[in-house]
Amino acid sequence: MGAGKGDRVIDTPVDIRVRDRVAFLTLSRPEARNAIDEAMLEALPPALRRVRDDPDVKALVITGAGDAFCIGLDIDLLERAFDDPEYFRDVLERFKRILGDIEALPVPVVAAANGLTRAGGFELMLSCDLAVVAAEARIADHHLAFGIVPGGGSTQRLPRKIGEQRAREIIFTGRWLTGDEAAHYGLALHAAPLTRLGDAVEDVVAPLRHRSRTALAATKAAMNEGASLPLVQALGVETDVFMRYLTNDPHAAEGFRAYREGRDPQWP
Repeated sequence: MGAGKGDRVIDTPVDIRVRDRVAFLTLSRPEARNAIDEAMLEALPPALRRVRDDPDVKALVITGAGDAFCIGLDIDLLERAFDDPEYFRDVLERFKRILGDIEALPVPVVAAANGLTRAGGFELMLSCDLAVVAAEARIADHHLAFGIVPGGGSTQRLPRKIGEQRAREIIFTGRWLTGDEAAHYGLALHAAPLTRLGDAVEDVVAPLRHRSRTALAATKAAMNEGASLPLVQALGVETDVFMRYLTNDPHAAEGFRAYREGRDPQWP
């Protein structure tokens, strides 16, 4: 999943490359197992904005350099944070905004969990639309193993992803899951051997390259906006999103027209 011939490189402190209409964002602190420090907290928002603002990008893949996806907040950052609760609140608010920005991106976001994934890294994975994990990966919330209350969203996102019972068990025990267990629990779409993780991710993103970005954005918005609503209200959200798309996107009927005319659709 690294750089390839013909990659278009976006120059930011976080390694992010666009290849054939898919952006690949790599957390690049392998020596610290991609722990989130101040530099990463500063680098991620502009990187995500560049994906948001690039109309050619149809999907984003987030992965880690080296043998880890992300182990959460950096130990030196935590040292300062435990001595300064107001600083800790600021860090959590910034991290929460980053995860919210990921959820709000107008393209599907795929976590490619290539290795150790815990605490804030686990919460990062939860904020993505889909996850594909290495079978060899070790995955855990793991906050309570250190006597820490989760602060990056796992107590709220995890039950919504996999249900109350399994979420409580994972958070309360802090136990490690294999990649296969994560897929079985519904935390991931599927697991693949690490040597085939790139191929498994490609299987997920390949069809997205040929989708309308505005249709992808509208569909994701409908799913996000309706997720916490009663069904009747959520169905109303879907209709409203559909009508906004139909009314505001000049290419809204392109797929239908192309089907009727026996040709491939031409999206912007």
